[in-house]
Amino acid sequence: MSVYIGERDVVSVEGPEATAYLQGQISQDVLGLAIGDSAWSLILQPQGKVDAWFRITRAGDEAYLLDVDAGFGDALLARLKRFKLRTKAELELSTWVLHAYEDPADATDRSGPIVAQSATGSGVDIIGPSLEAPVVEQRSEDAATRRRILAGVPAMGSELTESTIPAEARIVDRSVSFTKGCYTGQELVARVDSRGDNTPRRLRIVSGSGPVPSDDQLRSGDDDAGVITSVASNGDGWVALAYVKRSFFDVTTLSLAGEPVEVRPVPSDVA
Repeated sequence: MSVYIGERDVVSVEGPEATAYLQGQISQDVLGLAIGDSAWSLILQPQGKVDAWFRITRAGDEAYLLDVDAGFGDALLARLKRFKLRTKAELELSTWVLHAYEDPADATDRSGPIVAQSATGSGVDIIGPSLEAPVVEQRSEDAATRRRILAGVPAMGSELTESTIPAEARIVDRSVSFTKGCYTGQELVARVDSRGDNTPRRLRIVSGSGPVPSDDQLRSGDDDAGVITSVASNGDGWVALAYVKRSFFDVTTLSLAGEPVEVRPVPSDVA
């Protein structure tokens, strides 16, 4: 029974053309969202790489709230404005409070503007300009990172950068509609999907014993096999997210600083 208290940047999009504009810009099917519904989505560069990964909540007929990792709201807002030419929609950036409950039963007050399932697949996120302090135990930043890593959830700035291909981060299934029609950056997503998702690297969970490592280079013998992107303590050891190169997709053991580490798929890769 615990809650993580943090922040999310929130971009509001509202106006008579908000739905049509977002439908042509993001990877999720905006038309399929009922008022109050939330879904994960990508907004991409024209070349198909990631500008931002965020959750969109339909707040009204022509009103949406887009929440993204704290510190990346400016990038999301700038990307949205870049293609907003003569569009009747107002955009505004705010930083709101996040209460991320591990157990949905602990979230007794669900009065925030955004109430949605956590990206980890369990738990519930409540987000608003201000929220009442919860009475359950607060989770640390390290514990929240560990929970995210074990769920295989990428973060902006760590696993998701301007050079990231969506498929390699294993977020396409939850973030992309293949039936909605055209949107900016669609071509690369569709091409990778049609060719069997054979990206140059893939997100993996890596774990080891002992203290959290300072090294981030994974190796197989003398070969560079990948790089750690996020790490957290986990009992007597540690757990991390890492991008592993194509040649090592089926490998279950690699080395880090000369010590063996376990490598396994993120949950979204497990049938």
